[in-house]
Amino acid sequence: MTLPTWARQAPHHAVYRGDASGTWEIHAWDRSTGRTRQVTDRPGGTTHAAIDPTGQWIWWFADTDGDEYGGWMRQRFSGGPDIPVDTPPGHPGGLGLSVAGGAAVGRSGRDGFQVLLVRDQEDPVTIYEHGERASVAAMSLDGSLIAIDHSEHGDSRHPALRVVRANGRTVGELDDGTGKGVTGVRFAPALGDRRLLVLHERRGRHEPLIWDPATGEQREIWLRVPGEIDADWYHDGRALLIVHNHRGRTELLKYDLTGGGLTPIDSPRGVIDAAAPRPDGTVEYSWSSASQPPVIRSSNGHVVMNPGRAAPASVPVEDVDVEGPGGRIHALISRPEAGAPPYPTVFLLHGGPAAQDGDAFLPGVAAWVASGFAVVRVNYRGSIGYGSAWRDALHGDVGHIELADVTAVREWVVGRGVADPERLVLAGGSWGGYLTLLGLGTQPKIWAAGIAAAPIADHAAAYEDEAERLRAYHRALLGGSPDEMPERYAASSPITYADLVQAPLLVLVGENDPRCPIRQMEDYLEALARRGHDAHTYRYDAGHGTLVVEERIRQMSLQIDFAIRALAERE
Repeated sequence: MTLPTWARQAPHHAVYRGDASGTWEIHAWDRSTGRTRQVTDRPGGTTHAAIDPTGQWIWWFADTDGDEYGGWMRQRFSGGPDIPVDTPPGHPGGLGLSVAGGAAVGRSGRDGFQVLLVRDQEDPVTIYEHGERASVAAMSLDGSLIAIDHSEHGDSRHPALRVVRANGRTVGELDDGTGKGVTGVRFAPALGDRRLLVLHERRGRHEPLIWDPATGEQREIWLRVPGEIDADWYHDGRALLIVHNHRGRTELLKYDLTGGGLTPIDSPRGVIDAAAPRPDGTVEYSWSSASQPPVIRSSNGHVVMNPGRAAPASVPVEDVDVEGPGGRIHALISRPEAGAPPYPTVFLLHGGPAAQDGDAFLPGVAAWVASGFAVVRVNYRGSIGYGSAWRDALHGDVGHIELADVTAVREWVVGRGVADPERLVLAGGSWGGYLTLLGLGTQPKIWAAGIAAAPIADHAAAYEDEAERLRAYHRALLGGSPDEMPERYAASSPITYADLVQAPLLVLVGENDPRCPIRQMEDYLEALARRGHDAHTYRYDAGHGTLVVEERIRQMSLQIDFAIRALAERE
């Protein structure tokens, strides 16, 4: 389950996402009575949900079979019918809720990006519209101010920030210029308080600042710690919860806005996926480590919620640092408990690319290790957590840059006798699946097998079919559209190298995937088939991954069985 989100003015009312029913769905939790109930019940599960500040309404996003296209629904916290929110269908683009019942709803489609103001008994009003990517970052508690992250300048990887009134009139602008994004987090949790918590990149990493958009006053919070920083308000608006991420691990600190004091909050070593202060001053957080499954804890030492039957423990992770072509690369190794090195090894590449592998519990990693494989995860250039320059290093040679870092780590683990060079599997999902296909084509003699889940195989064809926000990301990453940069799109696309693929390949694709559309994958598979290389394909009726637990287990079993058979055929 995810960390419960509580209502700002009714902290005993909370919502969370859990899979007790066998599918990830939205649940309501009345903390005063301990009662929980399942809010949504859909065959493909539900991803997005929020609770309004008064705790009276739960909002959730209704798409079709995982395609991420649809509209918001409302349901009373106590239960009752789902009420559609009167906005045009689209892809979700953020949601802001106020105590007065008003909402700022972000959406996008082929008609561009909009922010609509929604009030009971009134028609929705468009208060922002643009062709470049934009989303609702926050809404003030009283509903008078809406913060919008936007990329009107054409670079969705480094957004600017605008605060508008409910009539769409601009109150303030924050734009740090080329290559330095600013992102809205949350308005201060008090009626009439205009202060907005923002993350900026002025010193080459994410750091917090507090901005009054009406006066322009800014207060940067500079902390003498390495790594990247996220933040949130304490309930009284007098302190910030600091979430400090360094080398794939997380710690929590409290920053006193009055005196500037920084106080560590005790938490175990590992990764904190989400954290939130409570009105009593405690902090609740979702924690795990590579060896220990997730649990929701409180800073008072108590377990907040028991997720039910816990997964078996796994092995601790080992950190390595490898010198690469663009600098030192941080990677993580999980070794099986049985057997001796060199091990059959899976290079499991994360998605994103702006994501990160860390010391967190991942069922997939645990399953590979339990099956006798070592797992190597690489925080290649493009990953977050190592500063803006590392994240933004994907210029021009997208895909090949990441694989150069994977190559450096692969040579290191093979040279140290950890990985068997004859039994190397390249695998990943989403961007990691894309890198898998690209690696099999550009390094055909290295890999014994490849497993790509929900991958991009052709950037230009994906651009034609993908959601509008991803088109904006493609333009920012590759310097323009496919018409403007055809050579760059082709050079970074696995389909360009399909004739070179030699290793057995398993591809898992969602029929309704809006991020890595299925048509471009079908073209890639046809290109392989034309030269007699028939990949193993598994299609499932969902979008960019599945929310059904049984289906996730089935897909994991398919991947492990495929790898075992592929390696056995080489012997």
